[in-house]
Amino acid sequence: MSVELAVELQRLEKERRTGMLRAGDGAFHLAEGAIASVDCRRTTGLDRLVVEAGVATTEDWRRAADGDPGHVLGRPRLETLVLLSVFDAAYFLLASPAVPEFQPAPPHWLAPVCQITPRALVHECARRGDPESGPWPATLVDRALVVPVRRVRRQRVVLTGGQAEVLAAADTRRSVTGIARDLGRTTYGCLKAVRDLTVAGLIEPAVAAPAPVETAEPVAAARKVAQSEPLPRRRTRRAEPAAEPAWEPVDKALLFRLRAALEELT
Repeated sequence: MSVELAVELQRLEKERRTGMLRAGDGAFHLAEGAIASVDCRRTTGLDRLVVEAGVATTEDWRRAADGDPGHVLGRPRLETLVLLSVFDAAYFLLASPAVPEFQPAPPHWLAPVCQITPRALVHECARRGDPESGPWPATLVDRALVVPVRRVRRQRVVLTGGQAEVLAAADTRRSVTGIARDLGRTTYGCLKAVRDLTVAGLIEPAVAAPAPVETAEPVAAARKVAQSEPLPRRRTRRAEPAAEPAWEPVDKALLFRLRAALEELT
């Protein structure tokens, strides 16, 4: 887990800052130091989750994002889905070594229904375990195709509903990220299922692809740009010893609601 990112989130919380903290392929949206939303390109967007759950239509969500959220904020289960989306994206972003950069901005429109302390966020992500451990590290979640084994060597295998759903979607053409988006599920939930299925001998271990498998055309376009334009010079930063954040007590009520949400979706 990125200690630098955790420390930066704590600093922004103490200063009650409002804006966007960019990190790797996503961003944390803060409102007076609390986390209102998190997005990551490797995870299923909240818009997909709410539509799949029947909480809002695609048009409802588009209007909310365009500045008219009043008719969406009061919907049942919205807070539950926002929590799942935030913890899902944060799990992958907190594992990123990228240098975080903060940019002041107006409060995110989800701030009225979601205000998570950085302490609770880091605590939950740490509880989920090391993102790089096991047969499917988080860095390969969008770069490795999920391939079922050709021959099952076990006579009897007991699967949960979520595992069976992911196994049925494993078609050798999609990554964990792709499967999660198509099913309307969290990427972490699908990653955990794929890890368990691999241990059970039903899914092949991850093999990294040379580029993200769902973005072949953007990657090709990026190569053309790279050939025609010079690469930007990277900023060098002086290495400093990372300090452990002095967290406040975790919000147990928030974690209980998250656990109930996870159990409801399994």
